[in-house]
Amino acid sequence: MTPDQENRIRNFIDVQHPAQIRFLAELVKVPSDNPPGDCAPHGARAAELLRGLGLTVETDPVPAADAAACGMISATNLIVRRRFGPGPVVALNAHGDVVPPGEGWSSDPYGAEIRDGIMYGRGVAVSKSDFATYAFALLALEASGMALGGTVELHLTYDEEAGGLIGPGRLIAQGLTKPDFAISAGFAYNIVVAHNGCLHLEVKVHGKSAHAARPDTGVDALEAATTLLGALYAYRAELSRIRSSVPGIDHPTLVVGLISGGINTNVVPDLVILRIDRRIIPEENPEQAERELIALIEQVCGRISVAVDVRRILLALPLKAQPGQEALVALLQRHGRAIMGEEIKAEGVPLYTDARLYSAAGIPTVLYGAGPHSLLDANGHRADENLVLEDLRKATQVVALTLADLLSPQSGE
Repeated sequence: MTPDQENRIRNFIDVQHPAQIRFLAELVKVPSDNPPGDCAPHGARAAELLRGLGLTVETDPVPAADAAACGMISATNLIVRRRFGPGPVVALNAHGDVVPPGEGWSSDPYGAEIRDGIMYGRGVAVSKSDFATYAFALLALEASGMALGGTVELHLTYDEEAGGLIGPGRLIAQGLTKPDFAISAGFAYNIVVAHNGCLHLEVKVHGKSAHAARPDTGVDALEAATTLLGALYAYRAELSRIRSSVPGIDHPTLVVGLISGGINTNVVPDLVILRIDRRIIPEENPEQAERELIALIEQVCGRISVAVDVRRILLALPLKAQPGQEALVALLQRHGRAIMGEEIKAEGVPLYTDARLYSAAGIPTVLYGAGPHSLLDANGHRADENLVLEDLRKATQVVALTLADLLSPQSGE
């Protein structure tokens, strides 16, 4: 890529930045909370906006039964394909579903209010901003006049908060895409090259109800659950001593996030249900981690003679490096350094994302998009989620220039 070509791409994004901001605002203004996960209306609006930019949009309505199996009401995946010629296929994936806004906002969570160059709204950082980043990066390539080879695909999906299986998982499994590289939704200046996996278990501890005046005639499921909780928290302490070698990732974690049970105040509880979140570092074997945790639960409950049922809710694999990932990292770092004026780190994060689904299919994958220096700075998943709009412009330039190099026949990358 020549300096003149690079300048054309950067200048296009500068000129189009006000339109990009308007595009992002329209996405924020349409709620897409998951739960409850009724996201097809947002997909319809996003498709309308993308077509308004001159892009061709394919829609993939998820069957209602598949959405319901993931705890959702509706979802429609969107695919934008721009074929420049023979060459690699690069997928850019972002998700439009968001966590509910909760309390504590200083403005309307769906107002897309701009104050001092910062847009506020649910999903503005995670990850509706990446819809805007990736769409306008593609438009910049089209306007550059460069002789490019290969294909850029935008995968805009709606089930990241529910596991990704009817979004990217479905697109890959159904053969609707076969990318050679993937860039997934980012949330900070750094490039994410690895992340944790996640195991969710539902544990039902069974007791026997009895009148509270005669607890000796029943089996107290809550008492049994407290014994189990003690063992789980002791196990959590053991996990903290296992260290990951990936910068940005510390150790495995375990959280009991939900507890429910009991019948009434004056009745011995006959059932207590726990929901467990176990984060899995890249070096661990996910299936072995699951077997070990279930064995512990069954051992503890067997020792106190109570029945227990354990059901897997989710097993999300960690994101691991695939051959070819280094090419993405090198280009993003080079252009990021030039545009951001600082070194761009490549590291891991302890959460999990849809990127793992591309990596699990053997596709070199990284996370990169618009964001601050850390997810905490953006208030991701918290009140007053926000995005510095200058970061949106810069990230769009980095992505567009990276794509131009990947798709340029003259590139030595």
